[in-house]
Amino acid sequence: MPKNKNIKSILLIGSGPIIIGQACEFDYSGSQALRSLREDGIETILINSNPATIMTDPTMADHVYLLPLTTKSIIKILKEHPQIDAVLPTMGGQTALNLCIEADDKGIWDDFDVEIIGVDIDAINITEDREKFRELMLEIGVGMAPQETATSFLKGKEIAQEFGFPLCIRASFTLGGAGASIVYDEAEFDEALTRGLEISPIHEVMIDKAMMGWKEYELELLRDKNDNVVIICTIENMDPMGIHTGDSITVAPAMTLSDKTFQKMRDMAIHMMRSIGDFAGGCNVQFAVSPDEEEEIIAIEINPRVSRSSALASKATGYPIAKVAAKLALGYTLDELSNQITKSTSALFEPTLDYVIVKIPRWNFDKFEGSDRTLGLQMKAVGEVMAIGRSFQEALHKATQSLEIKRNGLGADGKGYKNYEQVIDKLTNASWDRVFVIYDAIQMGIPLSRIHEITKIDMWYLKQYEELFHLEKEISNYSIQTIERELLLEAKQKGYGDRQIAHMLGCLESQVYNKRREFNINRVYKLVDTCAAEFKAETPYYYSTFESEVETAEGEVSVHNESKVTDRKKIIVLGSGPNRIGQGIEFDYCCVHGVLAAAECGYETIMINCNPETVSTDFDIADKLYFEPVFWEHIYDIIQHEKPEGVIVQLGGQTALKLAEKLERWGVKIMGTSFQSLDLAEDRGSFSTLLKKNNIPYPEFDTAESAEQALEVADRLNFPILVRPSYVLGGQGMKIVINKQELEEHVIDLLKSIPGNKLLLDHYLDGAIEAEADAICDADGNVYIIGIMEHIEPCGIHSGDSNATLPAFNLGDLVMQQIIDHTHTIARALNTVGLINIQFAIKDDTVFIIEANPRASRTVPFIAKAYKEPYVNYATKVMLGEKKVTDFNFNPKLDGYAIKQPVFSFNKFPNVNKQLGPEMKSTGESILFIDSLKDDEFYDLYSRRKMYLSK
Repeated sequence: MPKNKNIKSILLIGSGPIIIGQACEFDYSGSQALRSLREDGIETILINSNPATIMTDPTMADHVYLLPLTTKSIIKILKEHPQIDAVLPTMGGQTALNLCIEADDKGIWDDFDVEIIGVDIDAINITEDREKFRELMLEIGVGMAPQETATSFLKGKEIAQEFGFPLCIRASFTLGGAGASIVYDEAEFDEALTRGLEISPIHEVMIDKAMMGWKEYELELLRDKNDNVVIICTIENMDPMGIHTGDSITVAPAMTLSDKTFQKMRDMAIHMMRSIGDFAGGCNVQFAVSPDEEEEIIAIEINPRVSRSSALASKATGYPIAKVAAKLALGYTLDELSNQITKSTSALFEPTLDYVIVKIPRWNFDKFEGSDRTLGLQMKAVGEVMAIGRSFQEALHKATQSLEIKRNGLGADGKGYKNYEQVIDKLTNASWDRVFVIYDAIQMGIPLSRIHEITKIDMWYLKQYEELFHLEKEISNYSIQTIERELLLEAKQKGYGDRQIAHMLGCLESQVYNKRREFNINRVYKLVDTCAAEFKAETPYYYSTFESEVETAEGEVSVHNESKVTDRKKIIVLGSGPNRIGQGIEFDYCCVHGVLAAAECGYETIMINCNPETVSTDFDIADKLYFEPVFWEHIYDIIQHEKPEGVIVQLGGQTALKLAEKLERWGVKIMGTSFQSLDLAEDRGSFSTLLKKNNIPYPEFDTAESAEQALEVADRLNFPILVRPSYVLGGQGMKIVINKQELEEHVIDLLKSIPGNKLLLDHYLDGAIEAEADAICDADGNVYIIGIMEHIEPCGIHSGDSNATLPAFNLGDLVMQQIIDHTHTIARALNTVGLINIQFAIKDDTVFIIEANPRASRTVPFIAKAYKEPYVNYATKVMLGEKKVTDFNFNPKLDGYAIKQPVFSFNKFPNVNKQLGPEMKSTGESILFIDSLKDDEFYDLYSRRKMYLSK
């Protein structure tokens, strides 16, 4: 039992909807904490308004409240559960901390006799109030950049005059760098100062001298009540100061830090954590280091909670920070807890890495037309990927292959920039694709010293890039017939993909793969064991690499593969890669449920994914976790190694679905709906033929592959016309056009950004109502509709950006029957086995089909939470052929209505067009329960439905 015997019931505050700056890493932290508390017999009560997450699954806590994160909701819960002893606010990001402070200011915790654990209010206030933090740091002898606080515009101007430019402006009590910027002159300063004062909830900004070009580091710490402190991970930013850590490429362990400075930094971090307050839990500390031989260290900030980086650090080291932090909050000490990986050593240790981690952020600037794409102090990334390799070069390549931006890695794909001015500009104004541009610059012959001068990226990293470029040049002198084994092995060890090597050798990817087999150059899998193989690891968490053969004393020549294959029947679940707009945390929810359902059916479960923020990449969810790019070459090698019964692609969004064709071609069984059916639903022509055959109405449409064809089609269809590329997710590139000029411009633009794509042109049903249905179908054609939602916004706004109401509220029996009939007919006609989502447009009491997706959709977790039914579990068992739809006793429970409300992150992009249209822009969602349609919130939403729809 926990050392604090008085704590029997805990309220955990979640982080709410996904926004830029606070994403699903807090779903991971919160889920881990809940599991950790329940292990100790603690009653758990959760408040979180996000329906897409695993954290709000009814199995995660004893009581789950899907309520808005307000003090009003807190009071409601505390009244219903007077037994709550403590609140844990450190697992829900800044949102949870801010709510905890607000409740404390209002005296709510005192009124209900609730103790705050995992942190203390003084620590939060000291770290959030930059003036107090600065005073404390100077008091304890920790250096900081020259800085002062401004609570008015006039005071800010005085500080700027004293310090001189460039300056950093940071708003107090904000998240993800909101209101933060670097300014180089007076005009920029005035605007940034005004914005910072407005954004800060206490109308205060900290102005400091910008330490441009200094190196940036983060340390993840844990402390127990006996004041034992361990440093779990040291993370180095490849990008220097001036770019938010959430937008930086980061590397673990630190690569370019001298041991003397590292030891000094450790001591400072521990000293800082101890000085901010007497609490047991996790902490994240950020430092800047001067890029000279002095290596002067200054503190940037400290966060007394689990952070974005602690999710990364947990996955990087195998040390589950949130899980242990929750135990420490209960009163355990580190020496009383066991290492979760080895099971035989104590948690009072610091992990050792015998591999390299590289994290690269994932952006979605294409969704924010007109947005400033340069990187700075305000975070703009919507997700991230992590890669594990034996060297920095291998990990860097694997990370770039994981991004899913149609690049095969660094260089060697013909997609680099060739224009000198453009390359210099992208290096100078830190661009989202700078990771690739550095390679292009070296290829162009720009000296490393010049690249370093512009970017201030440490020379060690630039030399790693240069080595890769020289290797590419060397390989390009060979053909597939003449390349030597050692050279091919070196390319693979440095992370080059078969596709890249094929590009260098001028041959096919399959020829490189065959050559590798001929040379016996095969991937081996290594364990993430937290202790550099010093102790035996019990946890099957793997990454791949390539090794040189070693000859034993007995004369055996081999490589060492640590992934042992069992004789159990296996299922692989493909994850959804990095989060992005249109494909987010809802697919993590689906993957976790899919893995658990397959395990219930007696399968050994194998998860492949590269997203460090998710629960599905937790090392104890699946029987085996391969932390690898969701990239064909990596997946096929794992399949060859494990030989599963089949692969589930329906739960990983478009990422997994796109691999279905290759799986089919290479003879790998797809569980559930076949590739032919998946392809049929994507191919608009074939799908329309299917609808026509079944007498199901659909908007008039045609396809075009050029602007000329599109204009001809427009003559037949009549405007307005909805234009969209095929095989995309989240409405990428979708637009409603109202005349030929708009059509021509958009088609030319689309074909430039997605070359070779077939465009679909639909007559847009102006003023139609939109609805959607999710259903489960089995191989015998039994169909069960899990939910029918009506959108409050009219047809033409992407379903992900619409307020979706469950059940439908305004459709009438005739329309509802058409929706039911069409759903049954389409699910059967597509031979769906598993999940399907169908979208409808309703005009003049006729139901038209917009599209059908035979896979898990964004709305499945929402419906599951609203009806309190584990639909993904049921659907997975149907995909595996273990159950029929008729075997389940469906019993949905919902009084009143549930509304899925989109949440936007437009505040990160002040100058973009915020009007909604067919291309999705929301970053997350919350769920709202109402008793009746007379509810004020519903009335407010419905009254705004006729707002201008962007064309």
